[in-house]
Order: sequence, then structure tokens, then C-alpha cells
Amino acid sequence: MQADFENLTIGAFAKAAGVSVETIRFYQRKGLLPEPVKPYGGIRRYGEADVTRVRFVKSAQRLGFSLNEIAELLQLEDGTHCEEASGLAEHKLKDVREKMIDLARLEAVLFELVCACRARKGSVSCPLIASLQEGAKLVASARGSHDRV
Repeated sequence: MQADFENLTIGAFAKAAGVSVETIRFYQRKGLLPEPVKPYGGIRRYGEADVTRVRFVKSAQRLGFSLNEIAELLQLEDGTHCEEASGLAEHKLKDVREKMIDLARLEAVLFELVCACRARKGSVSCPLIASLQEGAKLVASARGSHDRV
């Protein structure tokens, strides 16, 4: 049985799209979702296109796109601007790869600290706590340069 996504109240719309009413209102304030006209004495109604649009936004968010980037993608959603959409995706891919490099560095630093903690003997202070107290050195080491702190 297929759900009827026409003539939905905001609550039913939010449920059909898998988000909260506040998310709907937030997307409207951000310009990601149009706000339907409210008939005199009535309530706003939403349809299948609105549900599809919210699902698009949520899918793009899961891929790491910011709301501003999603707004750009929504302008291209008719599918005829593949080259422009590809450019946005390439930029996002570059960002993801840079984050992965940063995470790998963080992993290496944390691994070293965990190993140092396990190897310590006697009443020597904890290497992890000592590194965290030094703060900036740990962050700089994890990021690979002192000028990015």
C-alpha cells in the first residue's frame, strides 16, 4: 500500500519525511523548503514534492554536504546541470579526503599515547594526561604542523 503524500499537515509531512516539525521549520527558514501559502482561516498543506525535497536534503547531509552546499544542489536538482553538481561533489570529496588525512594523524597520535600509557612503569605521570595538559603540542602533532594550531 503506497502512502498518500498529498494534502499533508506539517505534522504528517514531518512524519512522512522522517524528520521533526522543527526540522521542517528550520529548512523553511534556511530557504531549503518553500513554505506553502496558508489559506485564510486554514492550515498549510504539503505534498509529495515536499517530502521528496526533504529526503533529498537529508540524503545530501548524510554525504557530508553543508546546508549552503545543499541549497546549491537544490538549484541544480532538475538533473540538467550534471557538470556543476559534479564540481560540488568533487569539492566535497576533496574535503573528505583532507579530513581522513587529519583523522589518520589523530589516530597515530592517540595510538602512541595509549601505547605510552600501557608501557609506563612506577609512579611516572600518565603520558596521556601530560600531553593533554600541554594541549597545543598534541594538537599540532596530530595535525602535522605547528602553524595550523
